[in-house]
Amino acid sequence: MNELLTRITQIPGQCGGRPCIRGMRIRVSDILEMLAENVTVSEILEDFPDLELEDIQACLLFAARRTDFVRLTA
Repeated sequence: MNELLTRITQIPGQCGGRPCIRGMRIRVSDILEMLAENVTVSEILEDFPDLELEDIQACLLFAARRTDFVRLTA
């Protein structure tokens, strides 16, 4: 699973330093928004021929890891 995360890059000066896919100017947030708008994986891959299925999986894993907050209870 962690090897998927190597597909996510953050390069200062590229897309405002936001997380992108494999150094391309395709932001993780763009892919996540498309998925949220019910754009299918097949449609995304068709619209972005440089993307691979693993890139989309990496976006989902990246988002999941970002929302995994530790809860402290008293």
